[in-house]
Amino acid sequence: MHRKAVNHLRRVDPVMADVIAAVGPCRFKTAPHLSHFESVARSIIFQQLSGKAAGTIHGRFEALFGAERPHAAALAALPDEALRSAGVSRQKVSYLRDLAERVLAGALPIETLHDAPDDDVIRHLTSVKGVGVWTAQMFLMFRLGRPDVLPDLDLGIRKGIQQAYRLRKLPDAKRVHTIGAKWAPYRTIACWYLWRSIDGEAS
Repeated sequence: MHRKAVNHLRRVDPVMADVIAAVGPCRFKTAPHLSHFESVARSIIFQQLSGKAAGTIHGRFEALFGAERPHAAALAALPDEALRSAGVSRQKVSYLRDLAERVLAGALPIETLHDAPDDDVIRHLTSVKGVGVWTAQMFLMFRLGRPDVLPDLDLGIRKGIQQAYRLRKLPDAKRVHTIGAKWAPYRTIACWYLWRSIDGEAS
């Protein structure tokens, strides 16, 4: 997909062609080692924390499950005190509880989300407390590898567009969509390049 996507982006947008030239080869990749459940739980834990702090807490969270991988039934069985001792905030404990409860009740068909259209994935995930549209979009991009996702409120994307297109101010969601329309059906790859262009680090 990467070569076809990059060739398309170069062809349809001279500005993006310059970004691609500056960043270099596309190294976008998904996280195949995580289950869908683990991926959403990790996103919740990482919210509003620096990467290093979040990584430490997430490592402690995983350790609570011993030899198992985190899954809904095991999480539901953990006492709040165990999660708090790992560094998970009270609010995020409630979010993780809601995630596990919805999966166990069948309200969130998490392990079949890869078969659902993008809009349905977002609708299902945002039914969970603490999971917003941005988190659902990151799941689409970095867990499911969906090729045409454009998180229009992501600050990094907005800064990347502002820098690349030499805009006087940060573009709003409408402007992001207008500029990004030509990148379809490979807007995920365009976003990866924009993230890399501003700080050398995609999600």
